Amino acid sequence: MTLVGKTIIMSGGSRGIGEAIALRAARDGANVALLAKTTEPHPKLPGTIYTAAKAIEEAGGKALPLVGDIRDDAFVEAAVAQTAEAFGGIDIVVNNASAIDLTNTDELPMKKYDLMNDINARGSFLLAKMAIPHLRKSANAHILTLSPPISLDPKWFTAHTAYTMAKYGMSLVTLGLSEELREDGIAANSLWPRTAIDTAAVRNVVGAGLVTHSRTPAIMADAAYEILIKPASEFTGQFVIDDDVLEAAGITDFSVYLNGGTEDELALDFWVEAKGPHNPELRMH
Repeated sequence: MTLVGKTIIMSGGSRGIGEAIALRAARDGANVALLAKTTEPHPKLPGTIYTAAKAIEEAGGKALPLVGDIRDDAFVEAAVAQTAEAFGGIDIVVNNASAIDLTNTDELPMKKYDLMNDINARGSFLLAKMAIPHLRKSANAHILTLSPPISLDPKWFTAHTAYTMAKYGMSLVTLGLSEELREDGIAANSLWPRTAIDTAAVRNVVGAGLVTHSRTPAIMADAAYEILIKPASEFTGQFVIDDDVLEAAGITDFSVYLNGGTEDELALDFWVEAKGPHNPELRMH
């Protein structure tokens, strides 16, 4: 199975992991609608919705850039309708848009708390909700959310409680919809990286020093691809890690995803345990 002719609607996607997933699908000839706000380049955040759309077309896919805010109900409803009209339906939802702020609770402005929860949890719920009528008509419908496995181990709550709540909220969307939509044959899964990924968020929010301790976004793109070509009725309700997905697909050489460092120098991402040579002391904070 491939993604040829499949239609993806994605929140965000103007750069980083979202764009990498879109480009991997485009190589098959997929249609990709991007819902993003970035129309002008940012000094620290390269890429816009239009440069991503151009790259999708150059990779062999068809792009539909839709400028707006994932927090805006009317925009999301209209974007879903435009996507379905442009491409004849919707097969895949990718909840990629996410806001991050690692500030401790006592110092975090509630405006930032609301922003993270509105984009991460509410945005994922909203886009999936609006797309459900179209997904029901697809032969192999998937909802893929970029969020972590849910663990209630207190160690994951020792810092950035608000960000943890917002990302876990995205994962609850996966958990709930996987059961609610199981009889419809619509899969809902979450994908999360084992290690830091070299994105603008890592460079500008978490720390530029993690660049060589990161993998490239291509590992998440390849893992997402493996999930999205699976039969939806057989793979749903899963919270998976990128390198586990690839290992299950027979891919064991992860050196191609290194970003200048070595395997034993990789920093672990939030909410995941070490595996293989990764140093558990080196973690994103």
